[in-house]
Amino acid sequence: MVSKAKKAAEIADNASQNIDKIQSLGEIGLSRFEPYLMNRIMGRWNSNLQERMSIRGLTVVNMRTLAVLSVVSGLTVSQLSVYSVIEQSTLSRSLDGMEEQGFIRREAGKKDGRVREIFITTKGREAFDIFWPDMFENYNNLFAGIEDAERETFSKTLHKLLDNIRKNEL
Repeated sequence: MVSKAKKAAEIADNASQNIDKIQSLGEIGLSRFEPYLMNRIMGRWNSNLQERMSIRGLTVVNMRTLAVLSVVSGLTVSQLSVYSVIEQSTLSRSLDGMEEQGFIRREAGKKDGRVREIFITTKGREAFDIFWPDMFENYNNLFAGIEDAERETFSKTLHKLLDNIRKNEL
């Protein structure tokens, strides 16, 4: 396994060797800079859902947490943070409130009692079931006019990007 310091040095070395090949953001353009587009899309997705969630007294963090736990319950905070794409500190604060509301429960881990596992409760599942139609409608609207084959290719590309990110993490 390569240390973080060694990996960082390799990245810096590669960047300095390729400095003459680096395009400016202006040369690429925001409309062709995919990380910008992905952030913009997800920002709009979250904003659209937040309007609907706030009517129910929920936040995007609540929605993401309940959505993940509705599929994979019993995750640690660290695992839930990765799946829900929420900073661990933000998630921890949110979990306190969600536990008070009765949406989740925390239990000592089966393998290590010091680790807490998070489970969705019946009340949490009911809350998820109430907002899932809104989420599903937003999902369908996102892909309106996109053929199944295009979606399949897009999904495969996203998985390749995720694999690339994992391989290059410090």
